[in-house]
Amino acid sequence: MSAFLDFIALGWFLVCWLGYTEYSRRMAHNRPCLSNTLDMYREDWMRMMLRRDNRIPDATVVGNLERNGAFFASSCLLILAGIITALGYTEEVMNVFEPLPFGSHASREIWELRLVVLLLVFVYAFFKFTWSMRMYNFVAVLIGGAAMPDDPKTTPAAREAFAKSAATVCNLAGDAFNLGLRSYYYALAVVTWFIHPLLCIGASTLVVMVLYRREFCSDALSALRVGKTFEEPVPKGEKKPKTEAKEDRDRPGPDKNMKAH
Repeated sequence: MSAFLDFIALGWFLVCWLGYTEYSRRMAHNRPCLSNTLDMYREDWMRMMLRRDNRIPDATVVGNLERNGAFFASSCLLILAGIITALGYTEEVMNVFEPLPFGSHASREIWELRLVVLLLVFVYAFFKFTWSMRMYNFVAVLIGGAAMPDDPKTTPAAREAFAKSAATVCNLAGDAFNLGLRSYYYALAVVTWFIHPLLCIGASTLVVMVLYRREFCSDALSALRVGKTFEEPVPKGEKKPKTEAKEDRDRPGPDKNMKAH
């Protein structure tokens, strides 16, 4: 029965992790969230970068973002080294956790499964952080190769296309970093599994609730949205506001004499 409960905890953990990842990806296309709001700011950043002669501040920002990924990637390696060491001392790890209040008495195989799952979470995080670092390197190259403001050979259309391309790469780097950071949250849920499977189920659910609130309902999101102007489309069948209708009437039309000609 205990092993069955462990497999239920593992299944629920995977549902929370993979399910919320897919849910947040889909909802980012339909409603405001931190991800799509920051995407717009990054696009504005690249447009402003093309208007500046001095790109040192832009390169500095990219370097700081890259160092954040390097810090977490190196942390993942240290954690992975500790987990691999713990796999060779499973009996000692069991002796540490089993005396805890409400601790579950599981077999050695279940304990090794828990360690392997925790190992895979940090392996996933490591790959996401390193990929984020590489893409920020790409952004640095794009900034270095961007046309200067007074370059007569670069058309406005080319500048806009370049800004969108650079912003897309920057957005992908930010998304990869975000996925790696989420892995730390889910790793905490796996750690509670070492105490009891039911605690892991509750912790996995709590992690999803925290991530959802921060992504879609946080004060930071509200503050970021205040800094942007969004044009709401007028639904079909709904009349324009009176001020807009008055502006349409007051707007000068074509000259009658022009029509006669």
